[in-house]
Amino acid sequence: MSSLREKAPFLAIFILLVLADQITKAWVTATMNLHESIPVIPGLFSITYVRNPGAAFGFLAGASPTLRLVFFVAVTLLAIGLILYSLFKAGFIQASWRAPLVLILSGALGNLVDRVRFGEVVDFLDIYVGSAHWPAFNVADSAITVGAVLLTVLAFRSEKNAIKTSS
Repeated sequence: MSSLREKAPFLAIFILLVLADQITKAWVTATMNLHESIPVIPGLFSITYVRNPGAAFGFLAGASPTLRLVFFVAVTLLAIGLILYSLFKAGFIQASWRAPLVLILSGALGNLVDRVRFGEVVDFLDIYVGSAHWPAFNVADSAITVGAVLLTVLAFRSEKNAIKTSS
């Protein structure tokens, strides 16, 4: 991205998502007790305050706090660095890939702030059907997931187009 005019929408999305993530987490931690749950749509969705010391689905949750912190901060900083390089320095990044990368960047920074502040991530969005629960997540996790899905779709489209042009 070369001009400020090109960067402005992505910067706005980035700032809004990081703020939304941090504001919602601040609200949950200030108004709820750990493990407290507020049903929003009974039988489907609640606001449930939990903390995840690991990553997705509790990855490394049982590891020592120091190992987790060092590992997750290092991996997150590496990912943030690669995304920033792709967005601002690399000439090879396609314009359609910018928004998904900004979503992932926003989520990575939101969860990084939690890891540095608390040593774990604040989660609160709890989706379930009866007793079957999806692991609780947050705004940052949502941004990362949507960005990753969009990147996957774009990658498959690019591959499909490459196959068409080579045949």
